[in-house]
Amino acid sequence: MSVERAAFITLHACPLAAPGQGKSGGMNVYVRQLAAALGEMGMKIDIFTREHLDVVNRVETIGPNVRVIHLKAGEPDAHLGDLYALLPDFLEQLNDFREEEGLEYDVVHSHYWLSAWVGRELSQAINVPHVVTFHTLSLIKMQSRAGEIEQTERPVVEAEVMATAGRIIAFSPHERDAMARLYGADARKVSLVPCGVDLEVFRPLNQKSVRSRLGLNGEKILLYVGRVEPIKGLDLLVETAAQMDSAEGVRMMVVGADVNGDREMDRVKQLAKERDMEDKIDFVGQVDHDDLALYYNAADVCVVPSYYESFGLVALESMACGTPVVATRVGGLSTIIQHGRTGYLKSWRCPEAFANSVEMIISSDGLQQSMGEAARKRAEGMGWDNVASLMWDEYSVLTEHPAKDDNKY
Repeated sequence: MSVERAAFITLHACPLAAPGQGKSGGMNVYVRQLAAALGEMGMKIDIFTREHLDVVNRVETIGPNVRVIHLKAGEPDAHLGDLYALLPDFLEQLNDFREEEGLEYDVVHSHYWLSAWVGRELSQAINVPHVVTFHTLSLIKMQSRAGEIEQTERPVVEAEVMATAGRIIAFSPHERDAMARLYGADARKVSLVPCGVDLEVFRPLNQKSVRSRLGLNGEKILLYVGRVEPIKGLDLLVETAAQMDSAEGVRMMVVGADVNGDREMDRVKQLAKERDMEDKIDFVGQVDHDDLALYYNAADVCVVPSYYESFGLVALESMACGTPVVATRVGGLSTIIQHGRTGYLKSWRCPEAFANSVEMIISSDGLQQSMGEAARKRAEGMGWDNVASLMWDEYSVLTEHPAKDDNKY
């Protein structure tokens, strides 16, 4: 049986939402880019997501063979913590749409634990395989940073879905091993398929002209890209810059918005003030995803100080632009960054260690150039066409051998 049509479930992460706003981030990019690449290969993809405040069309075509379907379930501005109770409504709306259009799917691919609940129910109802990508896992998050709190239902649903899914997609061996250790998942059902990067959008540009366009002078630029929330560890970037011997010639740029009002942003700004670094940090806010390449290219180093990253799309985008990365050795980051070659991985969230690595790069044009070239080369093997091809293979194995459990990786 060939795979002709797939249903993507991404309940809270509409692929049309701008990354960096609210809870929108790497998962939105992942869903859209994977669907687009599969669509270019000829697969028909319907992406089901929840209706939100700025929806223009209920059904919107976003590329060859790919459309986004917005389903009403609760108020459009409902809080993420309230969505679990709305899952049956969302499922009912999805089934009504499917029946109205006479749609049949060969596979259901759900993204995140809320969507996974819907994907499990849908796949069982129409008797097709269920593929799930969790993107983040609650038990790993809570282990990664003290104070992280998750809904009580989340780890239960994650474990139940792992037990019933036909295939679980993990971004890294670390994530696969954690699924087996923390959730009792059958490792034979877990396949390693990395995230990808748009190599046309994220590519090396002339740094001088990009800096001129952004109004930057000759300072060394440390870049942070991502949502401003505690688990992203932005405070470590401030502490790092404060530790640097060459702090006078360094500027930090923070690209991304706060997810909870301005609580974390205010905390980081206060820390910058206490470290006498407030005039050295620019809070750029959210920018269009395609414009991120300008900031990556303007930077000398991209810093990813997260407590937890299931994959680390920011690191890969930076590398695709030829900019070295200094990151915490957590989650999937160690599968992307080649330590000492494309950047540095730090096992401890220690400002002195981070500062050391950043200074090594920015103090040597030769090292920065060689790392940047190696970073781009590394990223070139992780384009979306390669990722989509791997994912199509996963779907095909399941539809041709529905009972097959062994992991071909």
